[in-house]
Amino acid sequence: MDKRKEANLRVKESITTTLFQLMHEKSISDISISELIRRAGVARVSFYRNYESKEDVLVTLIEDVLEQYRDTIDSNETSFYTYQNVSRSFEFFKMYGEFVLDLYQFGYGSVLLEKLNRFHEEVAGTMPNRSIEKYRLYMYMGALFNTAIMWLQNGTREDPGDIAGMFCSLYDIPCPA
Repeated sequence: MDKRKEANLRVKESITTTLFQLMHEKSISDISISELIRRAGVARVSFYRNYESKEDVLVTLIEDVLEQYRDTIDSNETSFYTYQNVSRSFEFFKMYGEFVLDLYQFGYGSVLLEKLNRFHEEVAGTMPNRSIEKYRLYMYMGALFNTAIMWLQNGTREDPGDIAGMFCSLYDIPCPA
């Protein structure tokens, strides 16, 4: 990776981390861009080169993580209703657990779930709005999301593979022996 891209990644990471720190202190609406960039140690132009708003920082984080997840998907799998994908989902939820719980706590759980829904719709391909498969997808994502939130809130005591196994057994998704 070239030095400019590395520097921009550091800027984005600093802005994101600082925004989450500030959100632990006060509401996002009470955080000014000036305060955010000052505490992050970045220039205003750096903020606006990457984001349109404070909320965009959160949405971009979600989208970046989903793109990382996309890179792990096995293109040979014909369905994402597999133990491997469920387990991988819980691994990602655990890896980004602090951000997920913060987003949920700060009232952005619905944004996160909507991005997850849209991402999985895109992966699944075009479906008619009223198709049973689209309803199935939304039910699956809602159950996966809510299970992940509960698991994270309970301190991820179960290993991602174990929680995936429990999830799959409840939804008749075959698990490895």
